[in-house]
Amino acid sequence: MPPRVEQSTSAQELATLVGPLEVVTGARYLALARRVQELLSTGRLAAGSRLPAERELATALGLSRVTVASAYRELRETGHASTRHGSGTVTELPEAGVVWGPPSTDPGVLDLAHAASEAAPQLTDAYREALAMLPAYTGGHGYTGSGLPELRAAIADRYTARGLPTDPDQVLVTAGTGDATDVVLETLLQPGDRVLVEHPTYPSALAAVEAHGGRCLPVPVDADDPDAVIGAAQLAARQSSPRVAFLMPDFSNPTGARLTAAGRRRLAATLWQQGVLTVVDEVSAELYLDGGPLPPFAAGLPDAATVTVSGLSKAVWGGLRIGWVRADAPLVAQLGDVLRRRQLSVGVLDQLAATALIRDLDAVLDQRRATLRERRDLLRAELARRLPDWTVPCPAGGLSLWCTLPPDLGSAALVAAAAPLGLVLAEGRAFGTGHAFDDHLRLPFTRPADQLHRAVDLLVRAGAAVRGGADPRPAGRALAVV
Repeated sequence: MPPRVEQSTSAQELATLVGPLEVVTGARYLALARRVQELLSTGRLAAGSRLPAERELATALGLSRVTVASAYRELRETGHASTRHGSGTVTELPEAGVVWGPPSTDPGVLDLAHAASEAAPQLTDAYREALAMLPAYTGGHGYTGSGLPELRAAIADRYTARGLPTDPDQVLVTAGTGDATDVVLETLLQPGDRVLVEHPTYPSALAAVEAHGGRCLPVPVDADDPDAVIGAAQLAARQSSPRVAFLMPDFSNPTGARLTAAGRRRLAATLWQQGVLTVVDEVSAELYLDGGPLPPFAAGLPDAATVTVSGLSKAVWGGLRIGWVRADAPLVAQLGDVLRRRQLSVGVLDQLAATALIRDLDAVLDQRRATLRERRDLLRAELARRLPDWTVPCPAGGLSLWCTLPPDLGSAALVAAAAPLGLVLAEGRAFGTGHAFDDHLRLPFTRPADQLHRAVDLLVRAGAAVRGGADPRPAGRALAVV
């Protein structure tokens, strides 16, 4: 399939989005260019949009054509637009150049760049049970195709109990949720396809879209008004015709936003009607800390309308690499063919342990929720006490806080200052396209209390170093490479 044709934004539509310009004397074109950059970075103006002709936009804004032409030139020079033959000036998102590396294995480093908890207490018993069952499987070749039948049945039963009737042949077992997402995007995307994504969202999802030739189409997420994403997604789908949407309707990473029951029904139906296949990441769906469960995003829709990915990394342990895809059976068979070209099977012992854990998942989740709730409240209280100029909303679930930093502190500088102290953080920009979210920092509340206290202490010292330009390291401490 060839890349989709760019969608046009009319002069009046763009003028409405731009609104009144805060103009620096003598640089009216810069004010316009910066406003368009802001619209792109927040997702209110879709990347890949064809901008209106210079004369038309000049008329709509009451500016000279030279001013608009200069603004377009500035956008091209900063990587926010390009001129394409037959398409005019088309918006783009430049690479942010943000590095988000793998979790640290250094025991002297406190890693809060990744939202990962220690193993659930039930993990060891699950592996003991798996080892007891293993001899029944060792006489065969050990390859399980789409997954052990008993694990696929357990996953299907779990979906059915949550209100989404599922047969085992609608389930494909993968090596974690990230693996599930990757095989779905590899199967569905062709170069140039647009993918509607929440903004901000999980960095690995953005990387996976790019790796498979997709182009991210960001729509803004507001944790204070989660259902506002519905209108933004509807507009983006109508204007830019994405092939796929990647969403986290429950406790979106990093904002913690959660669609209401009515909101998810509306958004699911809207995307289906627009011909957009929705990939739903449910890895945190049952980690509600306040309130209770809501219907799955895919409930009430044809099975062909959605693909759901999930796994046990957040509920049980990141070291248990078991994930899955839930979709209609024909697509699951196609996904299985793609997966088996990469790997013949997921480990049998891990699948047996996962089967035992899923059968007892309610007990696992009850303990995990209680622990996360306690740590969330502790971290928020400590931040309020030590860093009162930070804005720290209280998410109703998930694994992390999405903090707004004070105006004189950026996440890139804070991350750089924290690293020599042995505190690894993820820049806010890692969760967005372009250069957005340097004014935010994601802080997971997944670590034990003593580590959270230590993390806040290090954040205080790193922030002081950024503001004062001092070396945050204590005397005599070597620079940690992280």
